[in-house]
Amino acid sequence: MSTETLFRIHLVLGYVAWLLCFVPYGLPRLKSMDRADAQRAIATLHSFRFFGLVFMLPGVVGPSLPASFTQFAAYGDFATGVLAMLALLAFRIRPLFWVLVVAFNLVGAVDILVDYYHATRIDLPSMAGQLGSMYGIPILYVPLLMITHFVAFYLLLRPQSKEGWTFSRDVAAL
Repeated sequence: MSTETLFRIHLVLGYVAWLLCFVPYGLPRLKSMDRADAQRAIATLHSFRFFGLVFMLPGVVGPSLPASFTQFAAYGDFATGVLAMLALLAFRIRPLFWVLVVAFNLVGAVDILVDYYHATRIDLPSMAGQLGSMYGIPILYVPLLMITHFVAFYLLLRPQSKEGWTFSRDVAAL
């Protein structure tokens, strides 16, 4: 089987496995939580995205990966991770927390989508071996990140119950 085929199978199955895990276990739990606490849990996961900077560490990925891909991916992850950490720090200042939740989810989702675009342009699947020890990131970690971005947006846009959260009041306080 070719490197490209293996990578594509791994990527698709990464999404399938996370959806099979997240939909019955993670999603009901997040939906049952207070909306701010659910977003806090998602922000906690994304706060580890600083790890993406490792794509720029010499010797971790192969020299054939274009810097245009590795640097954009690294800095996009870093920005998302910092915004998620700031959201966590601002949890008690709800208007700021909600702004940072929207910011880290927008930056993070756009980062992943643009990374997919760049990966397609450079034909990353055919040179997946150049990812070296970072091969697991797009296969195992990125699908969970993208799924949780979609869930975060779903939770932000979901209709509020009468005793639901205070997002609209928090935003109005801005």
